[in-house]
Amino acid sequence: MDPQSIFETDIFRLRGTEIEPADDLVAVEEPLEIQVRAPGDTEWTSLSVTMRTPGHDCELAAGFLLGEGVVRSPSDIAGVEHWGPPSGELRVRNVVRVALAESARFDASLLRRNFYTTSSCGICGKASLAAIDAMRPNVLPQRPIGVCAGTLFQLPAKLREAQAVFGCTGGLHAAALFTPAGECLAVREDVGRHNAMDKLTGYALQNGMDLGGNIVLVSGRASFELLQKALLAGVPFLAAVGAPSSLAVQLARSFGMTLVGFLRDGRCNVYTGAERIQR
Repeated sequence: MDPQSIFETDIFRLRGTEIEPADDLVAVEEPLEIQVRAPGDTEWTSLSVTMRTPGHDCELAAGFLLGEGVVRSPSDIAGVEHWGPPSGELRVRNVVRVALAESARFDASLLRRNFYTTSSCGICGKASLAAIDAMRPNVLPQRPIGVCAGTLFQLPAKLREAQAVFGCTGGLHAAALFTPAGECLAVREDVGRHNAMDKLTGYALQNGMDLGGNIVLVSGRASFELLQKALLAGVPFLAAVGAPSSLAVQLARSFGMTLVGFLRDGRCNVYTGAERIQR
């Protein structure tokens, strides 16, 4: 757990008519600016500012670029690192610079207008499924990946056990990567649900992982932007503890993804791709 992801503050606890001073831990929220530079450029382009929980920032930047179709493989990134001095009360470094390789698909004039994000809004301005179709990777595997229903029902508890910062603060979203056998490969947390997903897919990208046989579980609802990010990372199966949106269902159906919602208490709704679940 990154110590910069938690902030200790003085509070008052009210119980009935009694009030007493106490200490509490809250999740940190700080801006992160993502800057990119293509080969041959002399200047860095500021592409996005997102409110995030510090930690795994380079993964977040890599996953963000993957989710927007700028990069598709580790070889598309020549280098990624924090830049600039620590700032603010918490002394956090809030800029990540990504040097792109020749193979990356970067056009600042087309991309920059879509890239102001906040902790509650992922890809504001993405208009259509056709735009996703133009960016998507190879066709997702259509074969069943051997996920037993009983294993699926165990995943929310495993996710909760792995949420270190949520256990301290109660204030973060999470995205987790599981094998079909229910093994947790990675968990990433953030105040923004889309940031948690970017951190997770960025981790997979930087480690050269093929996600075609794995499951991603998110702690909240399944929104369109989370489905997009999963699709472009090659994830065929996304499950959510909460509800999906209508456009998320349409996206999953259009591109052959499995989408599960309301996964909790030994039950779930399977909106698309039931053939990947063994009953």
